[in-house]
Amino acid sequence: MNRFFKLKENGTTVRTEIMAGLTTFMAMAYILSVNPSTLTAFGRIDMGWYSVFLATALAAGIFTIAMGVFINFPVALAPGMGLNAYFASVILSSATSEHPFTWQMGLTAVFISGLIFILLTVTRVRQILLKAIPDSLKHAITVGIGMFITILGLKNSGLMTIGVEAGKDIPANTFTDVLSFETIIHMGSLENSSVQLVIIGLLLISILMVLNVKGAILFGILGTTVAAMLMGEVDFSSLSSPATPWVPDFTQLNFFEFDWNGILHTGIISAVATFTFVELFDTFGTLVGTAQRAGIMDNPEEGNRRVGNAMFVDAVAVAGGAALGTSTTTAFVESAAGVAEGGRTGLTAVTTGVCFLLALFLAPVVALIPGSATAAALIVVGVLMAQSIREIDFKDMVVAIPAFLTLVLMPFTYNIANGISFGIVTYVILASVANLAGKKKYDIHWMMWVLAILIVLRYAFLGSAG
Repeated sequence: MNRFFKLKENGTTVRTEIMAGLTTFMAMAYILSVNPSTLTAFGRIDMGWYSVFLATALAAGIFTIAMGVFINFPVALAPGMGLNAYFASVILSSATSEHPFTWQMGLTAVFISGLIFILLTVTRVRQILLKAIPDSLKHAITVGIGMFITILGLKNSGLMTIGVEAGKDIPANTFTDVLSFETIIHMGSLENSSVQLVIIGLLLISILMVLNVKGAILFGILGTTVAAMLMGEVDFSSLSSPATPWVPDFTQLNFFEFDWNGILHTGIISAVATFTFVELFDTFGTLVGTAQRAGIMDNPEEGNRRVGNAMFVDAVAVAGGAALGTSTTTAFVESAAGVAEGGRTGLTAVTTGVCFLLALFLAPVVALIPGSATAAALIVVGVLMAQSIREIDFKDMVVAIPAFLTLVLMPFTYNIANGISFGIVTYVILASVANLAGKKKYDIHWMMWVLAILIVLRYAFLGSAG
C-alpha cells in the first residue's frame, strides 16, 4: 500500500490517509439525502427517491475510488450541487408545455455533456476554454449558482413564499408577465412546522460551522432530523418499507434510462450547453484548489499532469453518473476537508469511496431525514459558494456589470444558463468599448467572441420565454 500510493514520498501514513478520507466523507455525506430530494423535487418528479439514492451512493463510491486508484489524487466525486437543482428546475418548468422535458431527457443531456467533456479533455480544448473566461466571470458563476441553490432551499422549505395579487386571472402552470407590485416575495408563516425546522437546521449548521466542527452540514441535518422527531414530523415507515430496503435493490436503479428520441429537442441542446459550461469551471477550480492545498502543485509540471489526468476521470464520471441515474457527478470542494486533515494521496479518496458504497445499506435511515433539513443544507451551501464574491473587483465596471448580471440572473430568472449567457455577452461588449475608448486594455480571448456569438444566436432562434 505504501508503494502503490507513494505514501512515504508524499510525507503521509496509512492512518493519516484513512482519517482524512473519513473526514471528507463526513463533510460531503449530506449529498446522500440532499441529492435524491433535489432531483425528485421533493416528490414532484417521478425519478424515485430510492433510485436516485442508489445512483448517488454508487456514483460517489465508484468514481471516487477510481480517482484514488488511477490518479492517486485525494479528491472525492459525487453528484454536484447546483446542477442537480438546474436539472430539476428544467423538468418542472416544462411540465405543462407541448414538448415537456422529461427526466430521461435530462439524464441524456448529462450523458452527452460527459462525452463532450471526454472529448474536450483529450483534445485539450478544455484548457483553452478555461483560459478564455475571465476570472471575474468564473467567480460570479460560482456565486450565482450559490444564490440559485439558496432560492431552492428557501422555496422548498416554505421560508420563502410568493403572493400574487394580479389585476387579471393568471392561468396555472404558466410563465406570466405581471407588474412589479403584483407579485410579492415574502417570508412564510413561522407557525408552519416546515419553516420552524429549516430555521432550526440553519442555526444548528451555522453554530457547528462557527465552532469549526468537521462534517457540520451532516451533523446539522441529523440534529434537525432529531428535532423533527420530537415535533412528530418524521414518518418512520421507511424503516420497514420495501421502497427503502436495508439491502440494496439494484433493480430499482434508473440504469441507462435515456431518451434518444428527444435528442433534437431545443431544451436538451440548452441543457447540454449549461451542464457542460458550468461543470467546466466548477471542476477546474476544485481540482486545482485541492491540488494546491495538498502540495501537489509544488512541482508545477507534475501537478498539471496529475490535474489533467484527474479531469479525465471527472469527465468519465459525468457520463457514468448519468448512466447510473443521477445528474452531473463532479469533484467536490469538500475534499479540502480531508486535505486539511493531512490527506495527500489516492488512499484518502479510496477511503471516502468505500464509505459511500457502505452507505448503500443505510437507505431507510437516510429516508427519515425531512425535506426541511436538506433545505437548510442547501441554503448553507449557498453561503459557502458566495465566498467567491470577494474575488470580484466591483469598482471596475467592465468587470462588475457582467459579474453582477451573471450572479443575479441565475436565481431571479431561475436559470443558470441565463446568468452565464448575459455575463459573457456583456463582458465582450463592455471590454470592447473600453478598449476602443483607450481607457484600459482588457483581454478578450477569441473564444469569448465565439461564445458570445453562439449565445446571441441561441436566444435569437430558440427564444427565451420562461
